Amino acid sequence: MFGGFYTVRFQLNDAVGRSVMYVHGGKLLGGNSAFAHIGSYEANGDDVDIEVKTVRHNPDPNYRAMAGTDDATLIAKGRPDGERYRFRGALKELPGAVFQSVMTPVAEEAVPIAGGVGEGGIVNGLYSIHVRMLDGVEGGLTGVMLLNNGRILGGDASFYYLGTYTSENGRWKGQILNQEHTPSVRENPVFGGHEVGIGFSGTCDGRGALVEATALAGKRSLRLTAVLKLMRQA
Repeated sequence: MFGGFYTVRFQLNDAVGRSVMYVHGGKLLGGNSAFAHIGSYEANGDDVDIEVKTVRHNPDPNYRAMAGTDDATLIAKGRPDGERYRFRGALKELPGAVFQSVMTPVAEEAVPIAGGVGEGGIVNGLYSIHVRMLDGVEGGLTGVMLLNNGRILGGDASFYYLGTYTSENGRWKGQILNQEHTPSVRENPVFGGHEVGIGFSGTCDGRGALVEATALAGKRSLRLTAVLKLMRQA
C-alpha cells in the first residue's frame, strides 16, 4: 500500500535530483535542499496518480530549478515495484520533458515512537529548515522537516532525518538521527558518511521555530543553530 516515509530519486530528461517524501491521507509532503514538494495522490488498486507542486525555500542560486522555474507542477502515474514505487509523467511547464522517479521506503522499524505535544506546542506541518554551524565550523544544511504530533520526518538531497519531540507553551525539545541516503557532494562534509545524533531545544510559534542543538558526528561534538519556517500546515 502506498504510504509512509520515502527517499526519492527523480529524473527530468537527463537531470537527476533527490528528495524525501511523506505519504499519508491523500497528501504528499516533502522536499530537498532547495525546494519543498507539496501535493496530493489518488490510489486506484495498484495504480497511483499524483500531482505535486514545487516551492523554493532556499534562495541560493547555486541550487537551480530543474524545470527552469521555481514554481512547477508535476503530473505522474505510478505503480509498485516490490516495496518501491516507480512513477512516470511530465511537468505542466515542460510538456515535452519526461519525468521519472523511484520512491524507496524507509523501514518502519527505524521510525521512532512519537513524543507528546501540549497546549501552545509547535504546529503540525511541513517546514523548511536552515542549519548553521557554530564555533568556527564552516557550512550548514538546508532541507525540509515534517512535524506530526511528536514525530519528526525530514531530509534533503543527501540525508534523511528521523526523530521525536515534545512541545508546549511555546517551547520544544527533542532528538534527531541524521542518516545519509546518497553520498553528499556539495553538502556540509562534516555530516557526510556519519550517522549523526542531534539533541535540540528551542522556541516555537505558529509560524516556525528556533533551535539550538548539539550534534555527535563520529568523534566530533558540534554546536549548531537552526531556523524552521512553516510552509504547509498538516
